Amino acid sequence: MDGIASDVAVGVKRSSDELLSGSLYNSPNSSVTANGSDSKKLRVEDSMDSPPSRVIHIRKLPNEVSETEVIALGLPFGKVTNILMLKGKNQAFLELGTEEAAITMVNYYTAVTPQVRNVPVFIQYSNHKELKTDSALNQRAQAVLQAVSAVQEGGSPSSDTAGESVLTPAPSPVLRIIIDNMFYPVTLDVLQQIFSKFGTVMKIITFTKNNQFQALLQFSDPVNAQQAKLSLDGQNIYNSCCTLRIDFSKLVNLNVKYNNDKSRDYTRPELPAGDGQPPVDPSVAAALSKDSTSLLGAISPLSAAAAAAAAAGRVVLSGHSGPGGVLLVSNLNEEMVTPQSLFTLFGVYGDVQRVKILYNKKDSALIQMSDGNQAQLAMSHLNGQKMYGKIIRVTLSKHQTVQLPREGLDDQGLTKDFTSSPLHRFKKPGSKNFQNIFPPSATLHLSNIPESVTEDDLRLLFSNSGGTVKAFKFFQDRKMALLQMATVEEAIQALIDLHNYDMGRGHRLRVSFSKSTI
Repeated sequence: MDGIASDVAVGVKRSSDELLSGSLYNSPNSSVTANGSDSKKLRVEDSMDSPPSRVIHIRKLPNEVSETEVIALGLPFGKVTNILMLKGKNQAFLELGTEEAAITMVNYYTAVTPQVRNVPVFIQYSNHKELKTDSALNQRAQAVLQAVSAVQEGGSPSSDTAGESVLTPAPSPVLRIIIDNMFYPVTLDVLQQIFSKFGTVMKIITFTKNNQFQALLQFSDPVNAQQAKLSLDGQNIYNSCCTLRIDFSKLVNLNVKYNNDKSRDYTRPELPAGDGQPPVDPSVAAALSKDSTSLLGAISPLSAAAAAAAAAGRVVLSGHSGPGGVLLVSNLNEEMVTPQSLFTLFGVYGDVQRVKILYNKKDSALIQMSDGNQAQLAMSHLNGQKMYGKIIRVTLSKHQTVQLPREGLDDQGLTKDFTSSPLHRFKKPGSKNFQNIFPPSATLHLSNIPESVTEDDLRLLFSNSGGTVKAFKFFQDRKMALLQMATVEEAIQALIDLHNYDMGRGHRLRVSFSKSTI
């Protein structure tokens, strides 16, 4: 590895047996040496009172953690010059370029518990003042650190040994962010809180493309964008969902015309909100201001963002039902709508518990979801969609539950309890259905198709729902298919009519919206 700078070296202990069998005592001013020799074992210090050092000791790392993930802990605070992984003990040493950077890192992680793969880890100063490692021990780790060092200095990495982990110099300060598995709403303010850990966020634009929530986010410096991408790509904002997919944008500057819920230029607070767009909510600005450190507490930056958004009333945190589990749906087609049709449509975004069409206002209904998260999700996806020819309005209700009619009282079938329905899509924890939630689209995903059913059969079935089938495509196993209707409204109607349709021999057709096109 001739191209490696002299101040960058990486070592990884080769054997957990070596680590457990002995120890080497070093004076506080000594260096740590890792060369695989049995005569020189590294003593892991447990002292919480160590004086500041540019060497950071990290404990309780998850199994199989990568060098990149450990380096990412230190990246926001300055140059990382060395790393020593103690994989047998789930520990690591990270050497920063300066003691000041290490102090900033330790102070930050005193307030915000550092997490790797959603596991809290422990960080403290090492007794050692520097790391000296055998650079031949692990070329992959060496290449990762070399690449990071080159990016931080504006240079170019000279090795590709680390495969996908090797970085190229940041081509742009603008990141393109896609949110996969968006089970809960993600707002512009949540993104700002997450990414501002890595540098000054100047501008954000959010939009929906190919039925996916996306954003463009501009940092003041390309290096900050590089650090954010390295640390956050692939992470979940909430438990098991809302996965960040991050790439560099071809743009180098964003042109933001309005400051509202969809776009923001933090350098120009005087920009107008734009026609029909709500202005920046003062409560959000207050919750996300730099003085609002109490929101961070002892949680990860990603969780802190969610907490800030929840405090501003925009998002309900995962695992907390909170208020707002009941939706008020208005402007319904009272001649056509039934509790069952509302159960089927809103059931795409959560497990509907009860539905009540209002007796004195039959174009309105209350829908009780399992929790506030599902209510938010259904509201964000279905408000403004067409159902039975009318644009429906979906808002959070002040009610906490939907009351069932008193026993013996005939309410004309306007209220229905679906608590024990076998058709709930999300009752199984970790169900794949959590990963396949998309906005209403003209393309439908069909599953549980019997082998005997043909394309013509399905085309005829969906045409009979009152729409036009524009395209059809079987998956390879023919148990699933994509079917495209002429409009989103026709697809919504088809889903209401045909989800759980009896195809014979115990096969119930499963219908959901797809992000794909044919």
